[in-house]
Amino acid sequence: MKNCNDKIPVHDACAGIYIHIPFCVKKCAYCDFLSAPASESVKDDYVEALKRELAQVLKRMNTQKERISTIYFGGGTPSILKGEQIRELMHCILENGVLEENPEITLEMNPGTVTPDKMKQIRLAGIKRLSIGMQSFHDPELKLLGRIHRAKDALLCFEQARTAGFDNISLDLMSCLPGQSEKDWEENLKTAIRLNPEHISAYSLIIEENTEFYERYGENWSEEQEELDRRMYEMTGVMLKEAGYHRYEISNYAKPGYQSRHNSSYWTGIPYYGCGLGASSLVKDQGTWRRFHETTDLQQYLRASFTDWHDLDAIDREGKTVLQEMEILTKEARMEEFMFLGLRMTEGIASEEFYRRFGCPPEDVFGGPIGELQKDALLVKTAEGYALTEKGLDLCNYCFSKFLL
Repeated sequence: MKNCNDKIPVHDACAGIYIHIPFCVKKCAYCDFLSAPASESVKDDYVEALKRELAQVLKRMNTQKERISTIYFGGGTPSILKGEQIRELMHCILENGVLEENPEITLEMNPGTVTPDKMKQIRLAGIKRLSIGMQSFHDPELKLLGRIHRAKDALLCFEQARTAGFDNISLDLMSCLPGQSEKDWEENLKTAIRLNPEHISAYSLIIEENTEFYERYGENWSEEQEELDRRMYEMTGVMLKEAGYHRYEISNYAKPGYQSRHNSSYWTGIPYYGCGLGASSLVKDQGTWRRFHETTDLQQYLRASFTDWHDLDAIDREGKTVLQEMEILTKEARMEEFMFLGLRMTEGIASEEFYRRFGCPPEDVFGGPIGELQKDALLVKTAEGYALTEKGLDLCNYCFSKFLL
């Protein structure tokens, strides 16, 4: 079997697992994720439900002869769990699943939710990679965002992670905040570079509905702010490239060998199983690709047995399952996603892989859009297929829309 660590595309029998922890200390002002504060007893009950679900998911994966290539604890704030709870969840996976050689195992962490002892416990539980939500190294910006930590906590968290033995750390940073200047963003980038993490995710603030930020700024996000966003994006690319980070996706930068394998699987069509409240899945079932997500009703989730993982058709039977809103992906939908998700990666898409999956070259289906985008200098032919140019990445949403059939 081909090893899942090889360059994407990987073997069809590899799959990822996403585990959603929907709890946080305090809801951030910009956050529209499925997360909220919760009591310790609710967290305990949730971990028990997760263990039940993981057992059923892993039973299905074994039946399907799928091996686990990546595991990702996301949230919410996964580091809000006790070290023992993280260890129990990892033990459930190790006991019931078959891992690929050297799987990537990531846990999202927020500064202010860990101690040196918990950091060690997380490491001993089998977590190999941390994704730390710094967002900013400026206290006024952190306060504006509603984060529970301050700059000194962020720096201390990184130091504690290194002391605990983590040698694969990603930092999240957020640009184009209200009132943030280009100089402020430059200083954030310089601080991140000095820390020397293996990976940096640099996202522009998106103001979502049903958030505190939308109430404050949603109707006043101006064209001037969009232009500032573009300049900050360009600055990010230049500074991180000079510091030895390769941009492999629109907002993600890594040192050689450290790109996020789990996130890359979303962009390259590798199956993944989402466990937890509201989690999404993309699985192959008897030759059919299905996408669905789980209930957002916490009480329904806590009561579930999750045996419906072995009868995915039950999703169509109302009231039968916590797995909901299933979409059967047509060949056309899969081809669309291959193009507009794959082109998020700076290396672009491989024509040979398109042919392997769909039985024809991409030009047969998307010859018109490909030619149009090439003419406009937004897309280029590569040795393996096609990739967006710098201008194309800047106008990526426009480019992606061209591949909708």
